[in-house]
Amino acid sequence: MNKHPHHAIAVSAASFAKNLTLVKELEQLGLELKLNTSGRVLRKAELATFLADASIAIVGTELIDQALLASCPKLRFVAKYGVGLDNIDLPLLARSAVGLGWTGGVNRRSVSELVLAFALGHFHRVNAAMNEMRQGLWVKNGGIQLSNLTVGLVGLGHVGSDLVTVLRSLAPRIVFTDIADKSVEAAALGIEAVTYDELLRRCDLISFHVPATELTRHMFDAEAITKVKDRALIINTSRGQVVDVEATCQAVACGRLGGFAADVFPEEPADMQRWSGCDRLYFTPHIGGNTEEAVLAMGRSAIEHVRGFLRGQP
Repeated sequence: MNKHPHHAIAVSAASFAKNLTLVKELEQLGLELKLNTSGRVLRKAELATFLADASIAIVGTELIDQALLASCPKLRFVAKYGVGLDNIDLPLLARSAVGLGWTGGVNRRSVSELVLAFALGHFHRVNAAMNEMRQGLWVKNGGIQLSNLTVGLVGLGHVGSDLVTVLRSLAPRIVFTDIADKSVEAAALGIEAVTYDELLRRCDLISFHVPATELTRHMFDAEAITKVKDRALIINTSRGQVVDVEATCQAVACGRLGGFAADVFPEEPADMQRWSGCDRLYFTPHIGGNTEEAVLAMGRSAIEHVRGFLRGQP
């Protein structure tokens, strides 16, 4: 029997909808349930149609803006599946009396481990060596250790801070930059704060962990590329707009940069086939927060926020 007959919930986040464990746990709330089983991100009119009859939505990277809310007058609560809020117009939700459930950092270890995988695969030449073996080549070049490098983190939020703990025993020289005052966190982690320009010039590995804002859009661009070391590896697991992908790929292809690893892109899904000939470009399809453990953590966080919303309802 439906415990909350006046509430219907729609899950637009595709990876939540296909996780049987999460769906079963959500069903226990006793709501009328609608799932996005398409396996892809719903956009604009399609998303509006999907959410039209819902009073509660669990969303991933789908855009929640004025047009969407105007098409969904029944919507009263949005639970975020994931950690970034740049796809949600927060002031608009507040003005529209639509509640928001969100917990930061629930997938931090998943993202940190992907950064580590990118770094080790590149600097230890794991990726290159596997490609050489596939071509019948036997090249005994093991690359260099992270312990010989300086690592720079752009952003010391949930993921950036967690990455410090992951890298601690491998890369003792870690610096960071952040527009917010992170002196307390930096002292606790034992790392040095530097300017963005200094980080670009000093570091062999530069990893981005910032939200998508006007300040961060293309913060790594053609001008920034002129400041970094030739062997530098650039890693972006934050948001696709942060790095000028075209300029960075071209810099790697012509030997100006050591490598570029990206899990996020300005438009997703992204077709990067034209760069397949460059073995120092590493692309993954936005899987940083999608380990089995992270999916469950993000999903259960969203469910708990929905449960809290329902507890406050008459």
